[in-house]
Amino acid sequence: QVQLLESGGGLVQAGGSLRLSCAASGRTFTPYAMGWFRQVPGKEREFVAAITWSLGSTTYADSVKGRFTIFRYNAEFPVYLEMNSLKREDTAVYYCAAKFRSGLVSGRYDYDSWGQGTQVTISS
Repeated sequence: QVQLLESGGGLVQAGGSLRLSCAASGRTFTPYAMGWFRQVPGKEREFVAAITWSLGSTTYADSVKGRFTIFRYNAEFPVYLEMNSLKREDTAVYYCAAKFRSGLVSGRYDYDSWGQGTQVTISS
């Protein structure tokens, strides 16, 4: 069983930065990709960023391009989401997820395992 645990969330002022981490435990696994998603109450969980595990190719939502960076060192966990120039609209619970099958990386229904989420709150 794969377990994912996010950390690094918190309260930060607009314009600030945060780095989220996603650690993995349980059985050893190699995902096709790891993704970050976010959700606010009353809205759908939305794609933020993803990285393919073997090549390290990255994909970003338009809303975070140029501000967020997803990365990992040497194809190992943790997976990180570096968030800069944060805006109030970035406030959400952020989830990391593992995708085991190849294909598009931006669809939330294509991911197989999810963490519990970490709250990110941006104040004005």
